[in-house]
Amino acid sequence: MKLLLDLNGKSVVERVIERCKLVSGVSEIVLCTSLDPQDRPLTDIALKNNIHYYLGNPVDVLQRLADAAAFFGLDYIINITGENPLFSIHHANLVMDQARKEKNDFIFVSGLPIGCAVYGIRTEALNTVCEYKEEIDTEIWGLLINRPEIFSVHEIQAGHDSQFSNIRITTDYYEDYLFIQKIYSYFPSTSVPSYSAVAELLKQHPELMRINNEHSQAALDPEVIDRINAFFINNKERVLSIKNKNYNDQR
Repeated sequence: MKLLLDLNGKSVVERVIERCKLVSGVSEIVLCTSLDPQDRPLTDIALKNNIHYYLGNPVDVLQRLADAAAFFGLDYIINITGENPLFSIHHANLVMDQARKEKNDFIFVSGLPIGCAVYGIRTEALNTVCEYKEEIDTEIWGLLINRPEIFSVHEIQAGHDSQFSNIRITTDYYEDYLFIQKIYSYFPSTSVPSYSAVAELLKQHPELMRINNEHSQAALDPEVIDRINAFFINNKERVLSIKNKNYNDQR
């Protein structure tokens, strides 16, 4: 399992957890995984690191998040993928600040490398999406909630931090892992490198980016995009009705 691969003395998922603990204002950290026996090591890691875990739907990730939010009584979620051990803590804090200020249904960061951004999701919005969605593919779920015609959506632009926006800092492929492993090798094993420190390292050592540059993020199938857009055009009133019900139930 790639989440258990070593990054300078700690597993990938432990590197994610230690970064989560540095995001300000978070009430609970919950590692969401499935009931599949192969995921048991992840629950052991959660216990070792004094965080919660939730065993949910093995296929439908959005439903798993919604069920975990209900179980722990969470009204807002900062979604951080376990495959992203160098997500930007700074930008996660910006998402938290925005969520506290306006509690938008969906908050996203644009302009960061793949694997460095996080998302903020209001629980009522997540429940609404889970009720109307006809797709469970984890690669397309952003299209289901980033709908300004339905939800309150807020974009945080990375600005000057976007200089490496086209590279991958995630662990989809083994070469991605080797790239991140090399990045971590430049820092003490006890440190939690900031995104700005990683960006500075890549400026000084641009050759590192050749490790995984043969891989690019797969584009979404245009037919899938068209199908989802058509769904919202044809079902807007029904979706708004579901949303109103879910939001009124929380009052």
